[in-house]
Amino acid sequence: MQTYESYKNSGIDWLGEVPSHWETRKLGNLLKPYSVKNMAHLPLLSITREKGVIVRGQDEEDENHNFIPDDLSGYKHLKKGQFGMNKMKAWQGSYGYSNYEGIVSPAYFIFDIDSKLYGEFFSKTIRSKAYIPFFIQASDGVRIGQWDLSKARMKEITFFVPPISEQEAIAAFLDEKCGKIDELVSVKEQQIALLKERRQVIIHEAVTKGIQPNAELKDSGIDWIGEIPKHWEVKRLKYVLSSQLKYGANESGFDYDENLPRYIRISDFGFDGKLNNNKKLSLPDSIAKDYLLKDGDILFARSGATVGKAYQFKTSLGEEKSYCFAGYLIKAEPDINQIMSDFLNYYTQSGAFMSWKDSIFNKATIENIGADKYSELNVPIPRIFEQEAIVVYLDDQTGKIDQAIALKTEQIEKLKAYKQSLINEVVTGKVKVA
Repeated sequence: MQTYESYKNSGIDWLGEVPSHWETRKLGNLLKPYSVKNMAHLPLLSITREKGVIVRGQDEEDENHNFIPDDLSGYKHLKKGQFGMNKMKAWQGSYGYSNYEGIVSPAYFIFDIDSKLYGEFFSKTIRSKAYIPFFIQASDGVRIGQWDLSKARMKEITFFVPPISEQEAIAAFLDEKCGKIDELVSVKEQQIALLKERRQVIIHEAVTKGIQPNAELKDSGIDWIGEIPKHWEVKRLKYVLSSQLKYGANESGFDYDENLPRYIRISDFGFDGKLNNNKKLSLPDSIAKDYLLKDGDILFARSGATVGKAYQFKTSLGEEKSYCFAGYLIKAEPDINQIMSDFLNYYTQSGAFMSWKDSIFNKATIENIGADKYSELNVPIPRIFEQEAIVVYLDDQTGKIDQAIALKTEQIEKLKAYKQSLINEVVTGKVKVA
């Protein structure tokens, strides 16, 4: 790729050199504060880390969704072509150029943009990884996850301004290149979705109909299970457990200590059933002793956005000596004489389980599945030796699919990293756009 004829020192360690003819300005000279309220009739907007300014409700993953008051007259007007910023999360990149007109939280900063800036260039540049460190430096921590942006220090952030013609060329170049990258990412995400769908179908077929293709079937009597092999049974979950379903400890948790039992909360595992190691907590032995986990225990989420997800506890997959669980989780101890933990775990990943969960939600105004409902879950029960064969089969089949998903996920991450690198190189002048 081409470079510019000459460069100058930016004075910023992580930016290095920038083209000599690019103008050095301060954000305070390029942005003019704007604050207009009493526009409650306009759509509600949100400013996110991942996508900048979006229409609220457009993206379910919007991490900035907070309580919405009945009276929106105090919310600020944000016009198309203005710059909006969540001042508490600016250090994470929660700001952006707006392509919408609407209203945003009164806590946000809104600015008009100087005529020297081409909006699409400014948007791509200010949201690039090259500029986020400026906002980190201009923010002060007030509590975990939130730093308050100092408007005075924000105004002193350096911004390098190419001629308008170059700004337009840079924006057009990045639109084209990033659009192609996004298309590739979208294709791979669709492939992953199809693989996950295929995975669930394979699991569903195996845990409801077995793996013998010519098995004689009968009606299970349960709509979402359908037909099952003639010699299988259907039992309620409470009848295939070695003890009653148990709620976890009603504790907030203590600072992590490797010598104490790790405290597993609902946020510690996802719908993929894998435990993450972020923000680990512990409980003292005196509290944890009544909530310790044993190999093969299944944990069910009982409320919140993650209700219905399950986690199979296996000692071999953990790093800590012992584990206990929190109150928003429900522990099931499979009776190994009736049902294998691995078989039950696979059942929680089947279409039958998902359909049962949805049927519970359809009957409730609040998405909550307590022990009383989980205990009534209908489960197909093959003979133990059949369960063993089904588990071996599913380990093989899902293992192949999981490898394919992991490969495509890695490819997506590389594409996204390349996209960010390309943006950084172009908006800081390391690469010249012809």
